[in-house]
Amino acid sequence: MLPKIRSVQVIETAPGGINLLVVKVETTEQGLYGLGCATFSYRTATIKNLIEQYIEPLLIGRDVDRISDLWQLMHQNAYWRSGPIENNAISGVDMALWDIKGKMANMPVYQLLGGKLRDGIPVYQHADGGTIEELIDNVEKYQEIGLRYVRCQNGIYGGTPFGEPPKQAAKGAQIGIYIDSPEYMQNTIKMFEKLRSHFGDSLEFIHDVHERINPIEARRFCKEMDQFRLFFLEDVVSPENISWLREIHNYCTTPLSHGELYVNNNEWHNAVIDRSVDYLRAHISDIGGITPALRMAAFAAEFGVRTCWHCPPDLSPVAASALINIDLAIPNFGLQEWSGVRTYDFLQQSKGHDADEALHEVFKNMPEYGNDGFVYGNDLPGLGVEIDEEAAKKYPPAHPVTTWTQTRNFDGSLQTP
Repeated sequence: MLPKIRSVQVIETAPGGINLLVVKVETTEQGLYGLGCATFSYRTATIKNLIEQYIEPLLIGRDVDRISDLWQLMHQNAYWRSGPIENNAISGVDMALWDIKGKMANMPVYQLLGGKLRDGIPVYQHADGGTIEELIDNVEKYQEIGLRYVRCQNGIYGGTPFGEPPKQAAKGAQIGIYIDSPEYMQNTIKMFEKLRSHFGDSLEFIHDVHERINPIEARRFCKEMDQFRLFFLEDVVSPENISWLREIHNYCTTPLSHGELYVNNNEWHNAVIDRSVDYLRAHISDIGGITPALRMAAFAAEFGVRTCWHCPPDLSPVAASALINIDLAIPNFGLQEWSGVRTYDFLQQSKGHDADEALHEVFKNMPEYGNDGFVYGNDLPGLGVEIDEEAAKKYPPAHPVTTWTQTRNFDGSLQTP
């Protein structure tokens, strides 16, 4: 008899100073369980409540092998569908069920998807700096450890520190992070002029606009960025303005990536069909886990669109392993973002050295960077990653008001972050 779901537990932890939410699905078979990621760092308490109050009672006693059926059941059970809260809750269970299926088969998840199409996963990392000299220094450090793709930012995504509005802002403007879009665009162009002058064509460069300029500005900005031959330019518009991508794509030659804020299929279907996006950048837990990610990748493959899944520090190592397993098996993989806190020692000066140690204390068997430009899976059954629940308790989450998303224009109006 196939095992059934016995319990659905939620584990909260913040070993790197960022809230992570891991779901543990236990089965009626002794010792058989799976782990999944339900991390939405800024709303973890809400997702935890949803899983404990509604998802667990829905699933107890059901067969663990019916992954697609259970995904659809969770998706439609509340009647109103989609959204990051529901999708993250579903994701935690969905990944855990894939983890269980892999353990039952004694195979890593990528083997269940047809086996390897590649042996290593090329990744990119984030380089930033308060000055161009500092940025160049950080890029060189990445180059020394084998990276061939680097995302470059000068002051993250631009803007003032969170707080009182600058003198240039309108009278009565609220506290926040203030963005001067023309200045940001000019500074970014100057940054890449210096980067290309210093590195030539020895590296592939990426830049993330983070939807902080309006679509009219984005069209002109992308055209001006053509000269720097970027690997791609990310999120030049918000999901609400995705219909602009076709206009922008036809106006420039720079490849465009989009999608870390996707939560609904309707947000990306037309962009893929129109071929107005080159790389899909979905956040796997926000779209609902492995099951919808596989559907997204398969749909995009028919139109020549490739993947570059979002993988920041606010995604648990369980989800990172899920991404690597998907990357190994799908035909239209493009590139993989990789979080520095998991692998790069020199970044610990800015992130806090203990963050990496704490993450490795809580999570075991994480996919690792090979110091050659590639990340490799662990080849253990399922997703392979394990969690030390006692160690996780040492790093409780915090729930402050989120400030970095309170971005504004100089007239005082809110700007998408």
